[in-house]
Amino acid sequence: MSEAYKLAGVDIEAGYKTVEGIKKHVVRTTRQEVLGGLGGFGGLFELPVHKYTNPVLVSGTDGVGTKLKLAFQMNTHNSVGVDLVAMCVNDILVVGAEPLFFLDYVAVSKLEPNQVEELVSGVAEGCVQAGCALVGGETAEMPGFYQPSEYDMAGFCVGVVEKSKMIDGSTIEPDDVILGLPSSGVHSNGFSLIRKLLETETLANLDQPFDGKTLGETLLTPTRIYVKPVLHVLETQSIAGMAHITGGGFIENIPRVLPEHCDAEIAIGSWPIHAIFSLLQERGALSQTDMYNTFNMGIGLVMVVKPDSSAKICALLASQGEAVYEIGRIVEGNRQVQLGGGR
Repeated sequence: MSEAYKLAGVDIEAGYKTVEGIKKHVVRTTRQEVLGGLGGFGGLFELPVHKYTNPVLVSGTDGVGTKLKLAFQMNTHNSVGVDLVAMCVNDILVVGAEPLFFLDYVAVSKLEPNQVEELVSGVAEGCVQAGCALVGGETAEMPGFYQPSEYDMAGFCVGVVEKSKMIDGSTIEPDDVILGLPSSGVHSNGFSLIRKLLETETLANLDQPFDGKTLGETLLTPTRIYVKPVLHVLETQSIAGMAHITGGGFIENIPRVLPEHCDAEIAIGSWPIHAIFSLLQERGALSQTDMYNTFNMGIGLVMVVKPDSSAKICALLASQGEAVYEIGRIVEGNRQVQLGGGR
């Protein structure tokens, strides 16, 4: 059976080698609630119910998207796993949930154990940054379905939040303060547009120097994970609402947490904007609206807080080594984002 399957393009022995290679990375993410290890039909995690009165499970799933194409071009695969975890855990964080465990799915044309180990090492690093356990995953070898040496990956996480402490934006009101936590760059959104711009002569060379790195390295910088500093704040402070700035940028994501009677007034110029965004805007001749409706523009997570708690929250974030900027205010409106000048 093994030889017949191998003739069809599936190498079972490579699968065994892959599992052995990723075990040491999975161990880095272990939490005390994890039961068993790799190799079972399901990942086991004991819910820490003693910590909660009315626990609510929160789940999230996502992929990395066409940023993977750059990873293929550069033959660099250890950062996109961090992106995968970040896109999931940051999403559930905005309701106040602590990520508990994560699973990944990697599909390839032909198993290359070193490549898959590199991918999973990034997933494990993301889980360490988020404080969640990598309890399992799936690697699918699908000959003829993907181009040689290319792959796709998806992830799934589960977290928990006390029901009475869920953050849903319902307490947001005019005069609340909007805080922004910086991104590390483009993160994992807008890459269909970026790849189109990379076809132009001035951007086609990913090895060209840019901002102390190469252009390719700058674009592959992994998505920031905000879990630990935000959970630190939530231990003692209340946050009225949060938005993860992903696909759709400011204009689509911030309104998702706003009540019907509120707008977000954003003071452009109140935080530093990465050079990569200026380059993309210039080369693509993109409008301000295009940029803020596509990219995070240097802010990866937005918090809405009460004016009397803003200084305390900023101090708590700073104590965790987190930069934070006051980027706007909530005003009367109808769930829109108003882009304006600095205050």
